[in-house]
Amino acid sequence: MGKRKLSKEIITIDLESPTSPVAGKSFLASLLGVFGVRNVALDYGFSQHRSCWKHVLATLKARKKRLTKKETEAIDSFKLTAPCLLNHTCGERSKRKTTYENAGHGVSKLNKELLSSTFEMYFEFLWRGFSEDKGASCAYLDCLWFSLYKKRDYKSKVLKWIKDKNIFSKKYVLVPIVIWSHWSFLIFCNFDESLESTTRTPCMLLLDSLESADPRRLEPDIRKFVYDIYRTEDRPQTQKSILKIPLLTPQVPQQRSDWECGNFVLYFIKLFMDGAPENFSIKDFPYFMKRNWFTPEDVDCFCEGLYSDVVATRCS
Repeated sequence: MGKRKLSKEIITIDLESPTSPVAGKSFLASLLGVFGVRNVALDYGFSQHRSCWKHVLATLKARKKRLTKKETEAIDSFKLTAPCLLNHTCGERSKRKTTYENAGHGVSKLNKELLSSTFEMYFEFLWRGFSEDKGASCAYLDCLWFSLYKKRDYKSKVLKWIKDKNIFSKKYVLVPIVIWSHWSFLIFCNFDESLESTTRTPCMLLLDSLESADPRRLEPDIRKFVYDIYRTEDRPQTQKSILKIPLLTPQVPQQRSDWECGNFVLYFIKLFMDGAPENFSIKDFPYFMKRNWFTPEDVDCFCEGLYSDVVATRCS
């Protein structure tokens, strides 16, 4: 099945179908249709997003939609367990004989610009491959949260989701960013330490495979983002103290085409998690994050291997 056909199936799923995860809940269909939630979801690239229910609810609140008690109870019962409404068919087994060509049903190859949904799929596969110790000392934020934070209707919701991540108990917090159709990789280091610490200084790393786009252009928004995260946690930091947190931009390998940035971020994540020091020190910066960190051939090999592993897992 071609990708174009699969995309149509995902978008046109019938919420009233007996096989739908919310069969019989006609009011849900009306919420998605009448209030335009479905269109909003697609505009933000949520059509295959794992947390789409959160975004649906956030949109309803932003539009001040009043729900009845019955509607609220039904949504509460489904929002934590129901699969993505617009991605229900993606996980279904094909009735056709599985061949090498169709084995990757629903899995996009890493040879074009990545949608947020595709990035999340590959990212979560990578995350499951890291050791328990590394997973326990790190946290990651959804790739859409930074861009959503910049939108007034979603700002408070995003900050609440981040609070649930307990990032101030982690050595590293991974923050993939997609904004202006470009991917970059932000890392919070030592946020489990006080800003006044002299041994493990809190700092931020911003890895960008397109330096010509000027990674520093994001600094004002990043610092505002961090300040609001601290404030949401009721931590006594001022804007002035947040400005003192070092934001480091290592000179890393650069992409060869205008669509590779998402692939590079996935590879940045893999290599950083593999090589991140037990205690990050800005005195030893930039560690392995240098211009000769890896070659273009390494990226190609990584992408081919990652795609093959995801396909094999889906077909097992």
